[in-house]
Amino acid sequence: MNMSAAGGTGERLVVIGGDAAGMSAASQARRLKGPRDLEIVAFERGHFSSYSACGIPYWVGGAVSDRDELIARKPEEHRARDIDLRMRTEVTEIDLARGRVRVRDVDSGAESWTSYDKLVIGTGARPIRPRMPGVDAPGVHGVQTLDDGQALLDTLAGTRGRRAVVVGAGYIGVEMAEALINRGYEVTVVNRGREPMSTLDPDMGRLVHEAMEGLGITMVNDAEVTEVLTGDDGRVRAVATTDAEYPADVVVLGIGVRPETALAEAAGLPLGAHGGLLTDLGMRVRGHENVWAGGDCVEVLDLVSGQERHIPLGTHANKHGQVIGTNAGGGYATFPGVVGTAVSKVCDLEIARTGLREKDALRAGLRFVTATVESTSRAGYYPGASPMTVKMLAERRTGRLLGVQIVGREGAGKRVDVAAVALTAGMTVEQMTALDLGYAPPFSPVWDPVLVAARKAAREVERHG
Repeated sequence: MNMSAAGGTGERLVVIGGDAAGMSAASQARRLKGPRDLEIVAFERGHFSSYSACGIPYWVGGAVSDRDELIARKPEEHRARDIDLRMRTEVTEIDLARGRVRVRDVDSGAESWTSYDKLVIGTGARPIRPRMPGVDAPGVHGVQTLDDGQALLDTLAGTRGRRAVVVGAGYIGVEMAEALINRGYEVTVVNRGREPMSTLDPDMGRLVHEAMEGLGITMVNDAEVTEVLTGDDGRVRAVATTDAEYPADVVVLGIGVRPETALAEAAGLPLGAHGGLLTDLGMRVRGHENVWAGGDCVEVLDLVSGQERHIPLGTHANKHGQVIGTNAGGGYATFPGVVGTAVSKVCDLEIARTGLREKDALRAGLRFVTATVESTSRAGYYPGASPMTVKMLAERRTGRLLGVQIVGREGAGKRVDVAAVALTAGMTVEQMTALDLGYAPPFSPVWDPVLVAARKAAREVERHG
């Protein structure tokens, strides 16, 4: 046992990563055990701790004026709670056999070893950066950390041109396209898929496509960037696909992220099919009693399909941290899994999904029916009623709800939460039709759009049953 904690007889908890999962774990462990019983040391290689990466597009776009508004807790606040948070310090090796980690000061390069009794891995995810000529040229940005967001803002401030290309049309790509439109840029989105938002089925993604073009964003689908072209000054001047070039003064990569697990893999810890760490219900790394992992570096159980998935969201990361901190602090907690709920927006268009898409259901071997309805956010006669489209998937034989996708204006996105609860409870679409949801003309039609979709899906189940 390590003997260096305050008082000389406690244990040491080492946390790798100073953002949502890692610092939530550290804070929860500290609530349960004081510094005499548990010394907590956390390492963060960046300049910031406990911040909202999800808020970066809104900071870049100007909706959030100050970077510090995205920081939930600064390093000195953690230290005031007896958490030894060491910034600009990177863990370069995990020695499981000896219970220690090698750390390097990012600025000085100095290295040392720190022992642990308990270890938390919260290394997050890294933006996918395709291997292609010019991808590392000045003016090309990934957006994952506050440091990334600041670098992009610095580029925007120093660039005279007003043309931007966003590569990829997932959540980050769509949100960054909106941010750049708000900054006054001409924006082109180059997307490898049939439609933007591959988290939706293509028929629902088409609605997002139409809305983006209505905002003045140029959508280029079924196209893959093959090269970033640079000018005489070495800076980006365009991106090239197999059959076209798109001028660019700045390029944002919104292709997605992968789990940052190189450190864990080198230590021999188990990874899943998506490259994320595999954990048990208590968020312990499988096969390792005193090693936990959470956040964007892990895979989670999909409660609908029964398969492991990589879903990098801050909501999960904070819950993982709470579970880890409780267990590391001597308590008991579990994280049962997720149903895959996510919500986003592009200007005033709200985009939400939970559960399985059609291709997810097919991959899981499920037979299903679909129902798509068009409705309104409020009673049709009430001022401000706006259209929304709801798509629902149900298992063909049983009628079990499998997934819901919603695209619409104000009041559309958060309706997905009703479906998320129904999925978690294992409800059928027939059972959903009887849900006693809140109604008044300013909030909903008499039949809420989600329930209208459930009624239609129930009829489809009956027709195929």
